[in-house]
Amino acid sequence: MGSGRWSPNTYQQRAVKRQQQGRDVFAYSRGASEVHPSLNPYGLEVRESRDSDDSPSSNAIVVGLDVTGSMGQAVRNIHKDLPNLLNLLLDRKYIQYPHIMFSAFSNGSCDRVPVQVGQFEADNRMDENLENMIIGGRLAGGCDVRESAELMVYLAARHTSIDCWEKRKKKGYVFLITDEMAYESVSAKQIEGIFGRDIGKSIPLKQMVEEASEKYHVYVIVPTETGSGRQERVHQHFRTFFDPQHVILLENSDDISETIALAIGLTEGNISLAEGLAHLKEGGATNDTVNSLSKSLRLLDTGAVKGKGGLGNNNDDDDGSHGGTRRL
Repeated sequence: MGSGRWSPNTYQQRAVKRQQQGRDVFAYSRGASEVHPSLNPYGLEVRESRDSDDSPSSNAIVVGLDVTGSMGQAVRNIHKDLPNLLNLLLDRKYIQYPHIMFSAFSNGSCDRVPVQVGQFEADNRMDENLENMIIGGRLAGGCDVRESAELMVYLAARHTSIDCWEKRKKKGYVFLITDEMAYESVSAKQIEGIFGRDIGKSIPLKQMVEEASEKYHVYVIVPTETGSGRQERVHQHFRTFFDPQHVILLENSDDISETIALAIGLTEGNISLAEGLAHLKEGGATNDTVNSLSKSLRLLDTGAVKGKGGLGNNNDDDDGSHGGTRRL
């Protein structure tokens, strides 16, 4: 997957049509009793990010969303901010040819829909992946305070095939957005029930993170506006199992899209933090957002920008052909 180009005009036209029909963006979530067929992980082999004429040098990005309780609002925020996200990635040239796979997780121990898996998309089909999600934890059993981010790590490690890594040894990106601790192992029983796969025995989370990190830069974004998200034990939990510099504490979940974009631009070495914040200001971001992200992303800022004395992380030459969005 990964053909086509994302269009802000298509996004706006679909929004106008929904408004005229009086239909909520997440209408499927309101009446659903089971995972949308397009997002069903059972029997999944791999989700593919492939080069194409539209994306000759593709880059895979997995966004795994905790959709339980108040975190469901984060999904709405990301959908609302898709024009900003794609503007930064494409028009600002933070990365070439992004293929974004939106997926979701809740609690693998008790939720009737614990995992929802989108496709890697370069066009407005990514919007639809979000819109087909069940959000707000409506089908959850509430069996534990943890949520199963580890299942997203497993998904990225074992069920994705990405040309950026396989052809060019260039890592993709995984962003896990959650305010609750993960489980400390990937349950073999859950994998069999959710994915229909026999992995033999459960896999320690640390091992699973290391496996995913072979082909992805793995980040955890923790919104600290929630009761769980502001707890130090949650922060320390993720710093124990993931690269501590890749655990991003975020004051406002409204800023998730901007955080993802700037984290990618910084990791690629295509911007400095000061430049990224300046881009946000030019796009109309509030001072609160700029100040918040300045704190949240400071550990990622090396000041190394390609063409400005830094080596960056992206070995591809910039051919200027990113296209696909306009400045908003």
